[in-house]
Amino acid sequence: MPEPIPNFSNSVKLKYVKLGYQYLVNNFLTFLIVPIMAALIIQVLKLGPEEILSIWNSLHFDLLQILCSSFLTIFIATVYFMSKPRSIYLVDYSCYKAPVTCRVPFSTFMEHSRLILKDNPKSVEFQMRILERSGLGEETCLPPAIHYIPPTPTMETARNEAEVVIFSAIDDLMQKTGLKPKDIDILIVNCSLFSPTPSLSAMVVNKYKLRSNIKSYNLSGMGCSAGLISIDLARDLLQVVPNSCALVVSTEIITPNYYQGSERAMLLPNCLFRMGGAAILLSNKRKDSRRAKYRLMHVVRTHKGADDKAFKCVFQQEDPQGKVGINLSKDLMVIAGEALKSNITTIGPLVLPASEQLLFLFTLIGRKIFNPKWKAYIPDFKQAFEHFCIHAGGRAVIDELQKNLQLSAEHVEASRMTLHKFGNTSSSSLWYEMSYIEAKGRMKKGDRIWQIAFGSGFKCNSAVWKCNRTIKTPTDGPWDDCIDRYPVFIPEIVKL
Repeated sequence: MPEPIPNFSNSVKLKYVKLGYQYLVNNFLTFLIVPIMAALIIQVLKLGPEEILSIWNSLHFDLLQILCSSFLTIFIATVYFMSKPRSIYLVDYSCYKAPVTCRVPFSTFMEHSRLILKDNPKSVEFQMRILERSGLGEETCLPPAIHYIPPTPTMETARNEAEVVIFSAIDDLMQKTGLKPKDIDILIVNCSLFSPTPSLSAMVVNKYKLRSNIKSYNLSGMGCSAGLISIDLARDLLQVVPNSCALVVSTEIITPNYYQGSERAMLLPNCLFRMGGAAILLSNKRKDSRRAKYRLMHVVRTHKGADDKAFKCVFQQEDPQGKVGINLSKDLMVIAGEALKSNITTIGPLVLPASEQLLFLFTLIGRKIFNPKWKAYIPDFKQAFEHFCIHAGGRAVIDELQKNLQLSAEHVEASRMTLHKFGNTSSSSLWYEMSYIEAKGRMKKGDRIWQIAFGSGFKCNSAVWKCNRTIKTPTDGPWDDCIDRYPVFIPEIVKL
């Protein structure tokens, strides 16, 4: 027997009931105040001019009372505006675009793997299976040193990669914004696995001859979520340093961290991580409020490092042959889910409308008092955000967040296409995703963006931005020569 046709009228009615509920709760104060104000206005209109004049004359104003009231009003207003946090603006940002000579098609990657791991065919086969299911495309890039057989990860080649990626992104940002080196008050560079001496931040200071009193910071070892940690640090500094600009650089240097052993858990990063970097200009200057693209609303950081499993789920170590690599635990997705849950619990009250918070509260009370088996209510974050930038750490990460947050394919499109085009570029991947949304012409004034990133430690960090102005489709950037081809269909398995 054919399956009965579902009664769509019920689902449509339920949809309109939910929409009505959201509208009523989110605009409760408006519905309460408007009738009261209307009633007051009607009562005033009913009074004659003589009655209104007599009421006015009956009021007695004392000069001392007026002065005291005025002083108190000015004092309260001054305290409010002095204690109010400064607005932090994202003026603009730039993403590094690697040359075509650095591209690594699947065929090239697998040929190199067979030559490097010729004594271990099982490891080669494992890498091929990972690539087939990775969600990466044929245009991802690796640094020149990794193209050699065998790779030549020296300190010199690693520095060369860092200079090319970081300087290219900063140069492009300076050209777009008109930023001059002397205008930079704060410099923050984050790179997790490459931490030379002098530091990468010192390298930037030397290249651009920045001021001697610049506040510079170099963050390392903080994983793929370090980009949002840098944003949080810049925000805190801009709150206490008035009329200033902060340059944030997020990247990961691949050259010294390409694993050449045969341990499967340590081969996985070779298949996913690729070249990339971004430079971001933040400002607390009022004059930048008009030209800035976004305004920073919230940053929420969650650290699960107190738990041993979470601490070791992304771990740099040596294999039995003494070769250094990153070991990714099988428990990674479970730990990431727990970190996300904690992060959502914190960020939810800051961003969710009252309708969603009430539903969540009622469900929580119902589970505690009436029936613990009630299904937990997952807040609809689509009510709080128009765009989602989920760290392109891998297909499994994107799939899990799409499922848990009940997002549509369009909501995770930027993350999937970034993974396909550029691979996992670590802390800079969020900016490639933001650039994708802009390149598609979808970023409108007032839109809210949620950036979510995961990193070793284990950390889950979120940043919320609000679009300051409708952004015109850019003619440059990392997507300029290919945005018309995207989105592309990404099969579950690409047979190699």
